[in-house]
Amino acid sequence: MRRGRFITLEGIEGAGKSTLLLALAEALKSRGFAVCTTREPGGTPLAEDIRRLVLERRAEGMSAATELLLMFAARAAHVSQRIEPALARGEWVLCDRFTDASRAYQGGGRGMGTDAIESLAAVAHPRLTPDLTLLLDVPVEAGLARARSRKDGGDRFEDEAVAFFGRVRERYLQLAANEPQRIQVLDATQPQPALLQQALARLGHLS
Repeated sequence: MRRGRFITLEGIEGAGKSTLLLALAEALKSRGFAVCTTREPGGTPLAEDIRRLVLERRAEGMSAATELLLMFAARAAHVSQRIEPALARGEWVLCDRFTDASRAYQGGGRGMGTDAIESLAAVAHPRLTPDLTLLLDVPVEAGLARARSRKDGGDRFEDEAVAFFGRVRERYLQLAANEPQRIQVLDATQPQPALLQQALARLGHLS
């Protein structure tokens, strides 16, 4: 059986990753592909438990190192228990965030060193790299306005200052410049139908 494809969606808060992921999944299913949709942190019961630890607001606070380690603990479980088995079954895995998020948020946003992040990536998923990453780029103020208009109360990341998300966005764009074949930048301010068509066009060479 042919191995599936691993597609990740990245971007700051309010970029529209979750909406685009669901639309992509429906479009691929309509074309006969088996699709697995998932997210990070999360994707398995254990990883979802870790997600709650990472995202909830708490008086104790959380150091950058703790945050980074928890992200990769969740990722290791996610890869071994869900992503790799789905790929082995020939499914297309669409994932809302992956290791580029750690490079951008914990690396760019928190200032954690590249060596530490890449060492953890080598442990969590030594042989797994996305076939394609769609980076939904949106100005920080616009993304945060979208995110903070949601009625779910948000999470502790949304409490960060605009400068934090500016560093995250800058790091994302640096990553895309370094790997232009894998990381495709899409203008996330355009209407959803146009964004979906562009995303599908970027997926075309994988099928």
